[in-house]
This record gives sequence, C-alpha cells and structure tokens, in this order.
Amino acid sequence: MHISAKADYGIRALLELAREPARPLTCEAIASSQEIPFRFLKSVVGELRRAGLVRSQRGCEGGYWLGRPADEITLLDVTRAVDGELITLRGEPLSGLDYPGPAAGLPGVWRAVEAGAAAVLGGVTLRSLLADGTAGAAGGPVRTGAA
Repeated sequence: MHISAKADYGIRALLELAREPARPLTCEAIASSQEIPFRFLKSVVGELRRAGLVRSQRGCEGGYWLGRPADEITLLDVTRAVDGELITLRGEPLSGLDYPGPAAGLPGVWRAVEAGAAAVLGGVTLRSLLADGTAGAAGGPVRTGAA
C-alpha cells in the first residue's frame, strides 16, 4: 500500500491549523513548522480548499483556517480530497475490477483491503490525533481506536 506525500502533507498541514483554530496560518508558517516543501504544500492546500477542508483569506490578516471543526475532518476525508480513490490498481479504481479463472477471487481481496483502510482512516479525526499526539510525542503509543 502507498500513502502519498500529498496525503501526508495535507494531514500534517490540517493538524497545524487544528492546533490553534482561532488564528490563521500562512503556508510559509505551516511548511516551516512541518518541514514540508513550500511549493508542494501550496498546491496541496489548494486541493484542500477546493474540497472545503480549509478556508482562506487574503491580505495582511489572512491565511488559512480549517473549513470544518477538527472533530468532523477524518484522515479519509483528507486522503480522498488530495488523492481521489483510496486504493487503485495500476491507476484504476477497484470497483470494476474483474479477473477470470483462478484469480476471480482476488478483486474481492483488494476491495476488502480498501474497505479496511477506509474504516481505519475514517475513524481517525484531526481532533483525536491532537489529543492522542501528546502521548505519541512523549514516546508512548498513539491510539486511533483501530486494532
């Protein structure tokens, strides 16, 4: 399975915004704090804005805020916003995948993997990561509720 840089950077950017939701952050500040390439982050944030996960304001008082409360944004939301399909096979969605003969059961396995990943990512909100992140930062495990 592959987790794209876009998904990773998007989630990290949103976590920065969720940490202090009352004040806007610039892409420069987020990129610096998370050690993310600025130009790449700028394009990812544009996709997050189009998906309604962030909102922006121009000007000296401007920057980016979360588009919804942190407890309403899941990792699945972010991943789908920047990558589209969660899992693809050779760039194609799994929905229409069909194999003949002895490999006929394999598409069901791939779809089950996708469903499992969607369940895990859909069960983790930005808020839960912020709450659990303090334990993770101190060396303890970060719990997401998934086994």
